[in-house]
Amino acid sequence: MPPPHPSAPRPPADDLPDLALVARAADGDQQSYAELMRRHTPRMLALATRLLGDPVAAEDDVQEACLTAWRHLPDFRGEAAFGTWLYRIVTNRCLNTLRARRAELPLEATGEPASPDPAASPERAAESRASARDLRAALATLTPEQRACWVLRELHGLSYDEIAEVTGTGEPAVRGRIFRARRQLTEVMAPWR
Repeated sequence: MPPPHPSAPRPPADDLPDLALVARAADGDQQSYAELMRRHTPRMLALATRLLGDPVAAEDDVQEACLTAWRHLPDFRGEAAFGTWLYRIVTNRCLNTLRARRAELPLEATGEPASPDPAASPERAAESRASARDLRAALATLTPEQRACWVLRELHGLSYDEIAEVTGTGEPAVRGRIFRARRQLTEVMAPWR
């Protein structure tokens, strides 16, 4: 089958898999890159917000990470999924922000948990808010690396291999960080058991 004529219409960006969009975007197609960002930015914002505890800082870091990804798109080799590569860029950006901050996150900066079920009792709703507050405080006590690994595993469902790829460490280091994070969170959250 002959290749399509250069002037032949290309399929819309929203119908293409990530790798095809990456190839187009690497050739300068801004619409393809915009589609990649539309697909992946919500998860990246959720990750950054959970790591940083501050939605405004999260937006800033994700925006910077998206610019970094655009600049380095020709370097993307496709050895991992585009989403994994983007997770790595966002995670590294957030870890740099956390290291620079070196201060404990204010609890009010992390936002409120989802509204409780309206049919639930006021006591249950207050208990739910208090446990969420304590969990946010416990997460703030973890090292940035432990927090990143725990959030990627427990809240984003990445495998140990994917987390190792994202964080640029080995799987044993990832397992150790998650183990220590779980142990510390279990101790802090023991009163809620």
